[in-house]
This record gives sequence, C-alpha cells and structure tokens, in this order.
Amino acid sequence: MDKKDYYEVLGVSKSATQDEIKSAFRKLAKKYHPDVSKEPDAAEKFKEAQEAYAVLSDESKRKQYDQFGHAAFSGNGGMGGAGGYDFSGFDFSDIFGEMFGGGFGGFSGFGGSSNRARKGRDSVMTMNLSFEEAVFGCTKKVTLDMFEDCEDCDGKGGHNEKTCKTCHGSGQVTAEQRTMFGTFMTKTTCPNCKGKGKSYERVCNTCKGNGKVKKTVTKEIKVPAGVNDGNQLRIAGAGEAGINGGPNGDVYIEFVIKEHQIFKRDGDDIYLELPLTITEAVLGCKKEIPTIYGNVKLTIPAGAETGDRQRLRGKGINGVNSFGKGDMYVIFKVVIPTKLSRDQKKLFEQLAKTDLEDGTEFDKIRKYVD
Repeated sequence: MDKKDYYEVLGVSKSATQDEIKSAFRKLAKKYHPDVSKEPDAAEKFKEAQEAYAVLSDESKRKQYDQFGHAAFSGNGGMGGAGGYDFSGFDFSDIFGEMFGGGFGGFSGFGGSSNRARKGRDSVMTMNLSFEEAVFGCTKKVTLDMFEDCEDCDGKGGHNEKTCKTCHGSGQVTAEQRTMFGTFMTKTTCPNCKGKGKSYERVCNTCKGNGKVKKTVTKEIKVPAGVNDGNQLRIAGAGEAGINGGPNGDVYIEFVIKEHQIFKRDGDDIYLELPLTITEAVLGCKKEIPTIYGNVKLTIPAGAETGDRQRLRGKGINGVNSFGKGDMYVIFKVVIPTKLSRDQKKLFEQLAKTDLEDGTEFDKIRKYVD
C-alpha cells in the first residue's frame, strides 16, 4: 500500500526545524486524537501523524528517511516489519503531557488516567440588542439550562459505592493491538464504570447515573456599555456538565446589534448623513441635529458640498475597551429637488440668468468648449 510522505502528513517542508515538526504534530494530535475527535477517520490520521513524528523527530531516523524514504523502515531495510516503521517503543508522553496538562490516557500506550476530572464543553448563544442598548449598556434576562450536582446521590451517580471489577479502580482497560505499524498497547475508558473506577450497587434514579441534573434557570445579565456586534460575554459555569467531577463549561453570550435608522457605527465613532437643501448648502445655516446624547446645534458653512464633514468631539461611543469616547462625524449630502412648484421654478430660472460660473470650476471646462 502506498504510504504518504511523512513531511506531507505533518504539513511541513523538508527543511522544517524540530520545533516546527513538533508544533505540527501537536496540532494534528489535538485534532485527531481518538479520545476527543469525532471524525470517522480520526484514528487512522492520528496513527499516520504518530508514525511521521516518531521518524522525523529523531535526527538519525530522519536522515535515513530523507535518503531511502519509506524503504528505510521496510522489511528490506531491516528496521521494521513489513508494515513499516515500528514506533510502539516511542515515548509520546512528554509531548502529550505538554498538550493536555499531564497524563492523557486512552491511546497508543502513553500513560495517564482517563478518569481524571475534565471541564464540560463551552457553548455559545446569541443575544439581540438595539443600537441604544449596545451603546449605553443594559440588563437582560436569559434562560439557561444549567447542570448541578444531584442532591440525592451527592453527585456520585449511584448509591453503595464499590471498586469497579472490570478495571479494578483504574478507570481504564488495556489491550494489545497489532496494526500495520507494529504492536502496541492501547488504553481505553472502562465501558463498565465510564472511567470513574467505581461502580454502584444501585444507580441513582434522579440523575440516571450522571451525577448531574439539569435545571432551567433565569439569570439577569448586565451588558456593559459600548459592546459591539460580535463581542462576547462569558457566564462561568453555565455550560455543559463536567466529567468525573470536573467543573461545568462556560456559556458565551454573543451580541448581535440591530442597525440604527440614521446612525452608523464604526468602532467607537458614529456617522450621521445630514441632508441639506440647495439654499442651505449655498448660503449656510444653523441646524439642530440629533446625537446619541441629545440634540445639538450645528453651524453649516456657506458653500457646503456633498461629502463635506464636520467632527463633533466626544459625541461617539465609550467602548468597552476604550479609555475615552469616540467622535461623531456629520456627513453633508446636498439634495437636489425633483419636484418644483411654479413659483420655485421661476426663482430657479431667475437664478439661472445670473452669472455664477465666473472664476469657478466651470472655467476649466468652458475653455475647451468655446
């Protein structure tokens, strides 16, 4: 059977350093370890990564592989069985200890205990906020399914505790496994006690042996002022139940902000498009405009054009991670009327008879026409 190139398996170049090889293997191991991955071909990919790392992390074996390829560890090479390099004696415990914080049992012969306490999985839920709620903060109520220790069995899952006869209290069962890569020991979670190392004469009827019961609770969540679309707020301990006495996971509230009718947000700054009539733009004026803090009077200079802007300092948003408020930008938009009354039309006709073009941008075009 054709075997993949070891460098290709780890996704590194042939000039990769040992640190790069180790980092690549750690990522693949986290992704495909059978104890955590739900992908159907995870075990096969995990074994491929193990074999590749066992060879490339050893300078001597790496040189042999670079020179002879997989033949270096075939039957002809005299270094392994017909299946290829035998890595059953390779010690992976150091790298898995770094990855998972100590022993990580359950596969390929490295030590550890699968009955260790593990934190429950985190979850994410969305919360819709109005523009104003996001800007100024608010208090919201959320309904959560939380897991608590069962009161009837004190979180144990049963009554009359005794040592599991299948795993003798270790929480694991060990078996010898023969594969194309060689023979090595596998450790899996005990099917009888689910890794706890203990069993009970009577399973708790309240929690059905889980040790946790689900309760629906309503919590008040204080949304801080200045949150933006996509920001998250963590609610500690409100996630999935922990395993073997481990803590519950967390719930992350992700905010979805509804767009405002007239205000646009960019970070901590606010933008307002302000329509102006032709006369307001030409002659200038004072206009009362809205801000998120109330109305203010804005002086529009004579000769304002579409796209001109004015900045109002400190009229923006006080962001969650900011030390001060943003600004507000007023963008002018001169609106050309499409419908005119008879009197208005006459006024524009009279205006058209006056010379408004001399010394303006019109001169640049006129000299090519005349």
